[in-house]
Formats: sequence, structure tokens, C-alpha cells
Amino acid sequence: MATNSALATHTQQREFLTFVLGDEHYALDIMAVKEIRGYEPVTRIANAPPFIKGVLNLRGDIVPIVDLRMKFNVGEATYTEFTIVIMLHVDNRIVGVVVDGVSDVINLSDDEIRPPPEFGVAFDSQYLVGLAAVDEQLVILVNIEKLISSDELGLFEQKQNTVQE
Repeated sequence: MATNSALATHTQQREFLTFVLGDEHYALDIMAVKEIRGYEPVTRIANAPPFIKGVLNLRGDIVPIVDLRMKFNVGEATYTEFTIVIMLHVDNRIVGVVVDGVSDVINLSDDEIRPPPEFGVAFDSQYLVGLAAVDEQLVILVNIEKLISSDELGLFEQKQNTVQE
């Protein structure tokens, strides 16, 4: 019986939303996705980094919009009626990320996910879950919660460390 439960943990399926940035295919845990919508003009924030496009009012919530194309320096940051914003629910907040396009929802087992490389992708591997081959294409699995709540983006106030140094 223990063997079956051990086997079940190795073959657990997870759903990911795939999207495109430049020539690369990425995916994030679908459980973080609130909705997918077209790009709309945002209110700029003074002194924000260029990849923080601004904020918009989403049914009463003020939502920061991050252009992942600019953040990772992949693809050209043009805004048309085809530009996509993925609204994410991260750390009890809503954040929008701009991508070139949304592809599909895929199911991956833990066995299909390979560890992230230390180099060769557009951003720091600490924000990666891993890599997976899907339809003869390599998909980069992003830990979107870790990326969005990182100091690097500065979207959320960081929790104070209670240990004195």
C-alpha cells in the first residue's frame, strides 16, 4: 500500500497556463490565474521601473501591471488589441502581467518537469520551477508567486524580519 501512495506522489498532475514572450514559451501554475484580458491603458506611476507599466482599476481593485517582455528583455513591447494581460492572484493581491500571447493549458506530472538550468534563459533561475518538453518544444515553468512577490519587482511591501542582526 505504501508503494502505491509513493507512486501517486510522483505522478501527480499539475495544470499550467502556457504563454509566449518573444521566441520563448513559458508556463505558470494555473491556480494563480484570476483572468485573462486584453491590454488597456494604465495610469503611470512616477519613478516606477520601465517594466512596471502602471496601475489600473479592476472592479475596485488597484492592480499593478508588469510587462514581462520588458522585465526579461524578450520580445518587443508593443501594445495592440492583441496584447494580453494575465491577471494573477498572488499573496492575497491581484497583479497583471503583460505577455505576447497565451497558448494553452497543459497538464504535467512531476516526472515530466526537469530542474531549471543555472544559465541560458532570460531571467534568474530562482524564479523557475523547471523545464518541460511539450509537443517537441521546451517550456520554461515560472514560479510566478516567487517572482511577483520578490524584492526585485518591489510590488509588495516585504514582511519585516523579526531577527535582529
